[in-house]
Amino acid sequence: MPRPVEETLEIYADWASHYDEDLAEAGYDTPRRIAAALKPYVQLNDRILDFGCGTGLSGLALQNAGFTNIDGLDISAPMLEKARARALYTNLWQGRPGEITGVTEGQYSVIIAAGVVSLGAAPPETLSLIIDHLKPGGVIGLSFNDPTVAHGSYDAVLTTEINQGRVELMYRENGLHLREPPMGSDVLILRRL
Repeated sequence: MPRPVEETLEIYADWASHYDEDLAEAGYDTPRRIAAALKPYVQLNDRILDFGCGTGLSGLALQNAGFTNIDGLDISAPMLEKARARALYTNLWQGRPGEITGVTEGQYSVIIAAGVVSLGAAPPETLSLIIDHLKPGGVIGLSFNDPTVAHGSYDAVLTTEINQGRVELMYRENGLHLREPPMGSDVLILRRL
């Protein structure tokens, strides 16, 4: 089950100081995979919102893939401090749980959410919120880790969005999420219709 927002905020506040080191040690590969999967569908200078940017690992993966126009949004102030120190985001701000604050609908042609719309982080309906804020014809890059896929509720929202004609699935591939403990994730690329 998804955890309460307050608990999630506490976990990320406590984790911020060693988050990058922990994920490097675990072999976290999903941000790199999302950035690589995006490249056939978008331009390198498209304006990207890194939704749930955390310490900026996904922004760094985007930058390493050649993307140049990246904004970041996260609900955790301690994580944002770490992201700000990377100096790779054009704009960076703190949001509120259950909202995409500071963004007008259609402002972004690309939104990524690496490990954000998943068990232990944002609830399944967050996918619909992201779709609402994406420019028509825009692209979403996100991931569902293996426990999130097994849970089923996140894929149920995705299926509803596809069946309602709001998005089309352009790409979905399972691959490495974490080396230790071993876990996979599905990287998905969606286009808003």
